[in-house]
Amino acid sequence: MESTRSPTTTPGVETRPKSLVTADIVVLVGYFLLVLAVGLWSMWRTKRGTVDGYFLAGKSMTWWPVGASLFASNVGSGHFIGLAGSGAAAGIGAVAYEWNGMLMVLLLGWLFLPIYVASGVTTMPEYLQRRFGGRRIQLFIAVLYLFIYIFTKISVDMYAGAVFIQLALQWNIYLAVVVLLSITALYTVAGGLAAVIYTDALQTVIMLVGAMILMGFSFTEVGGWQALLDGYSSAIPSIREPNTTCGIPREDAFHLFRHPVNSDLPWPGVLLGMSIPSIWYWCTDQVIVQRSLAAKNLIHAKGGSLLAAYLKVFPFFMMVLPGMISRILYPDEVGCADPDVCKEVCGNPVGCSDIAYAKLVMELLPDGLRGLMMAVMLAALMSSLTSIFNSSSTIFTLDLWRNIRKQASEWELMIVGRVFVLVLVCVSVLWIPLVQASQGGQLFIYIQSISIYLQPPVSVVFMAGCFWKRTNEKGAFWGLLLGLIIGCVRMILDFVYPMPLCDEEDTRPPVLKYVHYLYFSIILSAITVAIVVCVSLATKEPLPEQISGLTWFSRFETVVRSEKSTHTVTEAREDSPENHANETSSNGAGHDQRHGSVSTQASVSAGSRLKRACLWICGLDKPSEGTGAPAPPPPDATINSLEEDRCMRGVVDANLIVCLSVAVFLIAYWA
Repeated sequence: MESTRSPTTTPGVETRPKSLVTADIVVLVGYFLLVLAVGLWSMWRTKRGTVDGYFLAGKSMTWWPVGASLFASNVGSGHFIGLAGSGAAAGIGAVAYEWNGMLMVLLLGWLFLPIYVASGVTTMPEYLQRRFGGRRIQLFIAVLYLFIYIFTKISVDMYAGAVFIQLALQWNIYLAVVVLLSITALYTVAGGLAAVIYTDALQTVIMLVGAMILMGFSFTEVGGWQALLDGYSSAIPSIREPNTTCGIPREDAFHLFRHPVNSDLPWPGVLLGMSIPSIWYWCTDQVIVQRSLAAKNLIHAKGGSLLAAYLKVFPFFMMVLPGMISRILYPDEVGCADPDVCKEVCGNPVGCSDIAYAKLVMELLPDGLRGLMMAVMLAALMSSLTSIFNSSSTIFTLDLWRNIRKQASEWELMIVGRVFVLVLVCVSVLWIPLVQASQGGQLFIYIQSISIYLQPPVSVVFMAGCFWKRTNEKGAFWGLLLGLIIGCVRMILDFVYPMPLCDEEDTRPPVLKYVHYLYFSIILSAITVAIVVCVSLATKEPLPEQISGLTWFSRFETVVRSEKSTHTVTEAREDSPENHANETSSNGAGHDQRHGSVSTQASVSAGSRLKRACLWICGLDKPSEGTGAPAPPPPDATINSLEEDRCMRGVVDANLIVCLSVAVFLIAYWA
């Protein structure tokens, strides 16, 4: 299978990939119109003039849109590109993250969500502020979340979508990013969590249908299941370095649990080191938890977690196996092992496994279906980006800016939130070259390795706060700070000393060379736990108001709030959009009475209509007099949300057992 370096001997490298035809463009445009119509319909039918209405969809969502939105928010274009790329490069190992996620999303519904519901919070930094008091942990977590969104979410999703556009339309990757952001800006006009959730539900259906169609074409092309098992091990590129392992598929490609020392995903790390960051993502991440909090009650939230868990079975069949098939069909392109050839194929000398899924779409699907899959990828990308932008601007505006400028008006907060989104986008675009060069071209592994370095301390602090009453502010803060410093040191070393290519000597420091990032997750979590426990026991116990209704064991207790926290809630309500709109309207009315001319009245009337239109688009429209929305319930009334119908609780608990059994069977079968 080896040969000299001659481009003419590399099948497919010189061949220009297929591009979209008229039928594909028609399907693409039709799908975007459908998504936009669903978004506008959702915006029209929901009340976005309140905090609950805009950020939590009025807490009126049933289980199926919640579950579909959880799945769509998690499985975006980054998953399609990244999981298929990891499957092409290293086999089925990366699906362990998906099946681990099945367990963690159930943990959210049954253990963490009742605590968040009882506490009555909207954001995760807000929960930590109520649980531990003070402001420094809230500010610290808010800043950290924004960095994590940049490193592992926004830039990765944009890069994944750009890879797809680049292959389909042969555009420059940065031009593709600009196009994606422009379309996303238009889609954001339909804002509000309700619109995002309903469009996510639509995208989930199309995503499943389109991905299953592509899987069928892929298995037909390769010759069936047995041909996949036999063909992957021999999918070796014709140009590679002799006497090395470059370009040779792994022998353990079809094993989930791999050698504990010499493999890319050691099995002890898969069992333990993978779960801690997964708890952060599924149980404490603002983007995920916000959807569960939008459910009308706890039963529907649990039902949403169950649906998302069942749907997490499919990425193995929709993405990983097609990625492996792509390597069999196109070994010289998807499996390229020579930097010069890889640079020619995909512009990335490190490797081209990330083009595996897009290559299948462009080569195997007939006209029309290619446009459908393109629409699915880009719609999933835009949905995830709008969700992340919304959550990021919410955290920055409410948890950071409002602490910096306590007297900031509602209009100032709106402007700051939108400007911050632009800043966030610019930083993410600048980060793309590093994403492209990291982790041997395996996008999904890049995401997970960065997560390992930043997320375990946050997971430990949340778990300690939720399940150990004795945890106090000092213990949580110092555990978080020292744990993140250690994690950041490892992350910086990873970028300074990248993993060598297969034909290069490994000269990295021992902490990188001999300590796998999954093992590092276990070590980092243990250090953080030790710091939290020791500092908490050596300092004062938390106050009763930091315990009642804020932990698993006190979730049914009457929520205690100090005068300071009550005053904060009152201030927030006085600065609400409705009150600001009422003040503006009253001032306008007074001005109109003082200037009673007909022309002025017409001008004010026209200005008022324009203002009402702008307020409606932004979700800050003033309710009609006499038909305004009822005042929101006091925060202490959230305890009633923990009530569950006994019959329905039995149904979801039975489904919990079934879902856990499915997860255990899948993991054991492929172990």
